[in-house]
Amino acid sequence: MKVKNTISSMVAITAIFCLFGNVYGQNINKSEEFLTTKQKSVIPIAAYTGKGELLQLKFALHKGLDAGLTVNEIKEVIVHLYAYCGFPRSIRGLQTFLEVLEERKSKGITDKIGAEASPVSNEKSKYDRGKANLEELIGRPLGNTQSGYAAFAPIIEFFLKEHLFADIFDRDVLTFAERELVTVSVLSSIGGVEPMLRSHLAICMNLGYTPEQLNEFVNIIKSDIGKKEAKAAQAVLNEILQTKKE
Repeated sequence: MKVKNTISSMVAITAIFCLFGNVYGQNINKSEEFLTTKQKSVIPIAAYTGKGELLQLKFALHKGLDAGLTVNEIKEVIVHLYAYCGFPRSIRGLQTFLEVLEERKSKGITDKIGAEASPVSNEKSKYDRGKANLEELIGRPLGNTQSGYAAFAPIIEFFLKEHLFADIFDRDVLTFAERELVTVSVLSSIGGVEPMLRSHLAICMNLGYTPEQLNEFVNIIKSDIGKKEAKAAQAVLNEILQTKKE
């Protein structure tokens, strides 16, 4: 009888371990489908800065710091934005961030500063560095023949390669994936730039964001920024996801 009870107990314990193992595995897989708390906090910071809605930006900045973003990460987010929404919006964002940091300091809150950007050691020309970064972003080599706006105004193609994709993207405070999340957030918020949003959402997928994560991104735009902006972003995302299936 004791032997029989012992065997029954071992079977039950094994079943419990298997159950917890399955639940644990499901949690790991499920967690990969969603954006992290820090990623989610970046979206409204970028969007409100782009729209110039500074009161809402203040709340978003507080939430971002509370979520674990460092001071330098948030500064880098706002600096990155000027390439997409202009210096005036970016500078107003930085001024608002200064106000938030002063408020928190007066309350005895010490926020983590975080790492500074490392010096760039790559000896290639800025144009070649920018081209290499862009090729990594889109996941394919670029041709040498320009077309469209790049052929019409070649200087802007140089500015994009040398400044945006070299000077800015070479700064390692943010990863490429984090920078692209910032980019799609501001493009979704300002509206009217669907071709650029399409390109950058495709880059997000190339960098490893899942359809679930990008749909979650659109939901955050809907809840924090507005239904109109979210509807436009969702339409672009749906096109990309449909193309991926074909």
